[in-house]
Amino acid sequence: MASLYSEMSVFGGDKPWSPLDWTSSDDRVRNGTSISYFTCSPTSPTAVFHGNLDIKTLGGAGFASQRTTGEDRIWDLSNYDGLVLDITKSDEKHYTLTLKDALLPPSSDGREQSSVSWEYDFEVESGGKKVYVYWDDFKATYRGREQPDAKPLDLKQIKRISFMMRR
Repeated sequence: MASLYSEMSVFGGDKPWSPLDWTSSDDRVRNGTSISYFTCSPTSPTAVFHGNLDIKTLGGAGFASQRTTGEDRIWDLSNYDGLVLDITKSDEKHYTLTLKDALLPPSSDGREQSSVSWEYDFEVESGGKKVYVYWDDFKATYRGREQPDAKPLDLKQIKRISFMMRR
């Protein structure tokens, strides 16, 4: 029987992982001490997001994240119903997958400016599993606060993908 859906690997699968595709974006930009890493290799089918989330330095809040690099990358995901995260092992903690369809130029001090993000929160039991994330599952946020009046996510113009742990 023919498949009723099409698939495209964004990372992994037939698109090898590359450490050059990822960079940290942690609370150190706000004088926090959280740190994250994304360990991956073109010869491995998996990547590992890991690090340390510190919530004491900033008084009960913190975030550690890895995001895609490059200001000129665009993924057209409009022909798909969502994303599949194939998680082989987990620590059972709370994570956020974030998409952005707009990037602002860096501020005068070189830091990334905030813009609307589309977030999906998830937890996976230790044995791992496939997480199916449909476009309607993403919530528009600005600096972690839901934005119910945000314009729809432009699936033809996905410019950034990130994984985050926060509190």
